[in-house]
Amino acid sequence: MNLKDPAWLDSMYNNRKLVADYATYFDNWVQASTAARSSQPCTLDVAYGQAPGEKLDVFHGAAKDAPVMVFIHGGYWRSLDKSDHSFVAPAFTAQGACVVVVNYDLCPAVTIPEITMQMVRSLAWVYRNIAKHGGNPKRISVVGHSAGGHLAAMMLACVWKAYAADLPADLVKNALSISGLYDLEPLRHAPNVKDALKLTPAQVRKASPALLPAPRKGVLYSVAGGNESAEFLRHNQLIQKAWGNKTVPVCEALPGLHHFSVMDALIDPAHRLHRLAQQLIAAA
Repeated sequence: MNLKDPAWLDSMYNNRKLVADYATYFDNWVQASTAARSSQPCTLDVAYGQAPGEKLDVFHGAAKDAPVMVFIHGGYWRSLDKSDHSFVAPAFTAQGACVVVVNYDLCPAVTIPEITMQMVRSLAWVYRNIAKHGGNPKRISVVGHSAGGHLAAMMLACVWKAYAADLPADLVKNALSISGLYDLEPLRHAPNVKDALKLTPAQVRKASPALLPAPRKGVLYSVAGGNESAEFLRHNQLIQKAWGNKTVPVCEALPGLHHFSVMDALIDPAHRLHRLAQQLIAAA
């Protein structure tokens, strides 16, 4: 790792340069998300807090008391939106889950620790309110992609009782992090994101899952596309080394997938990634 070499950092962390047709994936996500919102029973733009970005969408499962999958989108904490990711819902609601797709405010208007606390508020809202939407608050799993993968890991590590006395210690039963980032130090230097993120050393220590104690409860599945950069593959292994095999029993690089095509695998019932997600949801 050479944190003083901007060209090397760009080759490791600039996924839009690494995947030439990334815009096609974004376009496909938007189209599929529009279709999902028009075809799925859903409640949109529910406020879980006071800030502009503190909203979520609920996609209702087929049955009452359904297991809950909360999805956190990526975009390096500085771009994209929940409305771009409604497409994740149909494959899971079809199998009985209630799916919640959450939003957050974006850097540089907020910091990554502030986004992390927004996600804490969103999960607290889910626990307190999801029964009204057919979900079971005792069966919450979190799935996140890229920056959302980082946030999913942070939610598993959250000390919920310290946030609010009415929340259970095991509010998040388990988490799936897809192409997650677990040590934020390289992002302080990566030229494609450093100016937007404005990370400080203190924020790195506070919001890097690999620098935090392993969660006392729950498990994390960590996966990345096998064709992702060496740094993303390093991060994927790093969290298992930091938290141990008991907390991170699954740590895999999925063959033939890059940073964006891995999301196609998530919603493909025939793919191992989808089966891993379903396994966590069923176990919650």
